[in-house]
Amino acid sequence: MNKLRVLSLIITGAAMLHAPIALAQDTGAMSFFITSAGPGKGANLGGLAGADQHCQTLAAAAGAGQRTWRAYLSTTATADQPAVNARDRIGKGPWHNAKGVMVAKDVADLHSDANQLNKQNSVSEQGKEINGRGDTPNTHDILTGSLQDGTASPAGEDTTCRNWTSDTDGSALLGHHDRTGGGANPTSWNSAHGSRGCSQENLQSTGGNGLFYCFVAD
Repeated sequence: MNKLRVLSLIITGAAMLHAPIALAQDTGAMSFFITSAGPGKGANLGGLAGADQHCQTLAAAAGAGQRTWRAYLSTTATADQPAVNARDRIGKGPWHNAKGVMVAKDVADLHSDANQLNKQNSVSEQGKEINGRGDTPNTHDILTGSLQDGTASPAGEDTTCRNWTSDTDGSALLGHHDRTGGGANPTSWNSAHGSRGCSQENLQSTGGNGLFYCFVAD
C-alpha cells in the first residue's frame, strides 16, 4: 500500500472518530434552564415580553443567545387579549439542560410523568442547582401561572399577578422545581400552589425568589 493511500485512510478514520462527538455536542446544546435570578421586582416581569427578554439576556451571557428563548408563563384572558398558554410558547422540543441532559423530548412528554425535571436536572443557565426544600434559603417556587397541563386559568382568576405586571396585589401559580413541598399539588413542577402575593418579599416568604423556566422556542 503506497504512502498516499495510508495517509488517506488515516485522515478518513480521524474524521469518522470525531464526527459522533460533534453530533452529541450539537444534540445536547442547552435549550432549557431556570433563571439564576429574576428581574428583582417580584412577579412584575414586564409582561411576557419582559420575561422573554430576561431569558434571552441570561442565555446570551451563558453563550446560548443565538436561539430564540421564551419564558414558560401563561397569561389569563382580559377584555382586550385572549389567554396565552405556557405550553404553546415553547416550541416542540426536545429540551436539554446546561449539562446536556434531556429533560423532555416534546410538549406531551414535558407535561407527563415521564419528564426528567427535578432538582438535579432543573438547573440554571450556568448549570448550577437551584435551592430546594431543606436548603437555606428555599427558592423552589417557580413562577408559571399555569395549570398542570400547561394551560392558563379561566378568565376572572388572577393566577398571574395581573399577567406578570404586578409586584403588589394578586397571586401567581407556582411550580416546585424539586418536586416536593406543600400545596394542592406538591410534586408538580409547574402548578403546586398559589403565591401569597406578588412582591419579592411575598414570593420569598413562601419559598421562592421570582425565578421562572426558560425554553428554546425555535
